[in-house]
Amino acid sequence: MSIEKACLAITDNPRQGKNMFVLGMLCYIYSRDLEQAREEIANTFKRKSEKVIALNQALFDAGQQFAHEHLDFHYQVPPRPEAETKGKRFIVTDGNDALGLGVMAAGIELVAMYPITPATSASHYLAEVFHRVGGFVHQAEDEIAAIGFAIGASYAGKTACTITSGPGLALKTELLGLAVMAEIPLVLAVVQRGGPSTGLPTKVEQGDLLATLFGQPGDSPKVVIAATTIEECLHFVIMARRLAETFRTPVVLLTDTNLATGVQPYLRPEPTADWLAPPIDQSEWDESIPPYDWDPETGLSPRPIPGMPGGQYVLTGLAHTTRSKVAYDSDSNQKGCSMRSRKLAALASTLKPPKVYGDAQGDLLVVGWGSTLGAIEEAVDRARAQGHKVSSLQLRFLSPLEPGLKEIFQGFRKVMTVEINYSDDPSAPLITAETRRYAQLAFLLRAHTRLDVDCWSVVMGHPLQPAMIHNVLLQRLETLQNGGNN
Repeated sequence: MSIEKACLAITDNPRQGKNMFVLGMLCYIYSRDLEQAREEIANTFKRKSEKVIALNQALFDAGQQFAHEHLDFHYQVPPRPEAETKGKRFIVTDGNDALGLGVMAAGIELVAMYPITPATSASHYLAEVFHRVGGFVHQAEDEIAAIGFAIGASYAGKTACTITSGPGLALKTELLGLAVMAEIPLVLAVVQRGGPSTGLPTKVEQGDLLATLFGQPGDSPKVVIAATTIEECLHFVIMARRLAETFRTPVVLLTDTNLATGVQPYLRPEPTADWLAPPIDQSEWDESIPPYDWDPETGLSPRPIPGMPGGQYVLTGLAHTTRSKVAYDSDSNQKGCSMRSRKLAALASTLKPPKVYGDAQGDLLVVGWGSTLGAIEEAVDRARAQGHKVSSLQLRFLSPLEPGLKEIFQGFRKVMTVEINYSDDPSAPLITAETRRYAQLAFLLRAHTRLDVDCWSVVMGHPLQPAMIHNVLLQRLETLQNGGNN
């Protein structure tokens, strides 16, 4: 009997039932607790009717019964020995739930967003639990309103967060530029998906890096960080809020569909008081200090908060003086641009060089970012086990970039990025050294280090597989040994 035929016995649309049927099969194959699985199904569909819950549970039951009758294999996977966990407690979430946990752990009290795949489930999670810690979710009428609402809350003294995906980022660009110009702290989480346009809304891609860095008119320096694991989706929100307030700037946190919908166990965080946003400062402001009293070395300035006696000022998105007065003269505009850029240099001076996975010198260094971490490191492990001199590193800070990259790269004969965004195949028709388009991180690293950073990338819409990367590494190593370049 086929799965489709078995599903037809319960529902007239097996396409909507096969997933629950297969879930039942998997629970039988791996000896999972069936009653707990039924409870999870009820929890997943709790916004639906009892009829929908009952239908999905019936499909689940049919799947496990089907497996019991037709499969001759059955596994019992024991839990990890307690000695291995050393008494540590773990939690299991997807990346969007981790984002929500990070928002609460950071002491952020407002998330303003408009529904967009694959970011929406972050707002669903927060809508259920945020009120318990005094926060609320504002569902705006569109993406532009969402970031405007968040900027307004941040200007009032409490740094807010807005969460979106690629098309939403495009709509937010003008107001993101306002936050840069007005130096308003803001946390913007971008859950990347396939593009351009509507693209592949439920599939993974890392196509928004350059849009995040350069998508606003004029010079719009901002902090950009990328989570590489689901655990980092939580902790990087905390870091983003602190950086945004310290440097009076938007901080963009890049995740992707792979992290957003993937599920992973990680150490249960133990919150500390310094994770939380401090109380809003309402002490008296020294009126002799202008609202943009830039330190010439760091570009940093103290931040007046509305409500502070003497701290009120007129906010503007126009070029302005230190007093926030609209100014079209050359010197004021040059100084403002210099100071906003200087802040990134100040942040960069506090960063440590990234750690190389493997040896510090060798034939090939693979550079990645975001959710490709595990696949890249497994592929590198396979190549190293075969005796190849291959290492990797994963970048978390993308603006400013982590220091020491040029020195690290010079320890290898060849450096290449592995990414999930588009780049030209060097052997494709009409593609030459002059016409080739590079993957986005490779483009950035070539400009930053002025070294010949190569790349390999695909946009197939699914997470990268270690075996696929491993094969690419072997090909590049063979070419390198034969004196080639690509």
